[in-house]
Amino acid sequence: MTSRISIIGAGPGGLTCARILQKHGIPVTVYDRDPHPRARDQGGTLDLHADDGQLALREAGLLDEFLALARPEGQEMRKLDLAGQILVHHIPAEDELFKPEIDRGRLRGLLLDSLEPGTVQWGRTLAKADDSGRLHFTDGTTVETDLVIGADGAWSRVRPAVSAAVPYYAGITFLEAWFDDVENAHPDLAALVGQGSATAADGDRCLFAQRNSGDHIRVYLIQRLPADWIGAGDTADVRARLLDAFSAWSPLMLRMITDNDGPYVDRPLYVLPVPHTWEHSPHVTLLGDAAHLMPPLGVGVNLAMLDASELALALAGSTTIAEGVAAYEGTMLPRSTDIAKQLENGTEGLLDPEFSPAG
Repeated sequence: MTSRISIIGAGPGGLTCARILQKHGIPVTVYDRDPHPRARDQGGTLDLHADDGQLALREAGLLDEFLALARPEGQEMRKLDLAGQILVHHIPAEDELFKPEIDRGRLRGLLLDSLEPGTVQWGRTLAKADDSGRLHFTDGTTVETDLVIGADGAWSRVRPAVSAAVPYYAGITFLEAWFDDVENAHPDLAALVGQGSATAADGDRCLFAQRNSGDHIRVYLIQRLPADWIGAGDTADVRARLLDAFSAWSPLMLRMITDNDGPYVDRPLYVLPVPHTWEHSPHVTLLGDAAHLMPPLGVGVNLAMLDASELALALAGSTTIAEGVAAYEGTMLPRSTDIAKQLENGTEGLLDPEFSPAG
């Protein structure tokens, strides 16, 4: 296949697709709005599952490199009460590799290093994509391409070419707090969280903490609130409101609110309607959050990478792009619909004090 293929978005899904296409000798260009690969923090840690994310990495020829970078100890999970006492504790077996953790930045670096030089064009912000495959960038340039793959996340600029759907607020917000040098600067929190994740909930709110590499911990303060609840409040004002909301929690648990390094990061939760499908286009398709934005319950990056692998393999195994896209969407759309239905309103489980994380 000698057609021109363009991927919008240099996240795990877009880069996985590009890597597998190149392995099959198919030229591809990735466009990303970031000015360079280290322009911003890539987010927290990811658990890549053996039955989807790791399958994609195997097709990419990168599974061994991933396992060398991953943290199997990150599979540890703790369910805590409001005082910080452990109620449920999963300690991974020594050889457990079903869903080891890896930081987003490390995964992105692994994928970027696997691509041919010049594959990613940085600093290219897409304004819109036509259903004919033409790309319009904010700098006024256009690119003619035979297939546009939208791997550009929740607020995809590619999606409108095939779908009128827009994300809507799910009623729950995640407020992110960072903790650095935790073994020295935050030893009580390090001991509380362990090497993986720790969560506690009271029915209306939840604290979810994740160990990252480099001696970091990220905590997500999860509540049912209006999307604009944070308003213009500064860090001190937001912290005061949080302490009022979590006033029944123990001083130890409240350190996840009071001791963070730097400001909070507001992450209101948006999802796409279920089901989200579109009429087949021979020139445009979507993968990952651009196709099926779901609650953050451990499936997002895994589905994006599985989508990427299946799309690349379908294109490699087809005589035309239209045939490959149709084959991919014929599998991806029913699967994503089924999973999205299962996870619809699933974040309510995080707020449920009876909810137990799976080991």
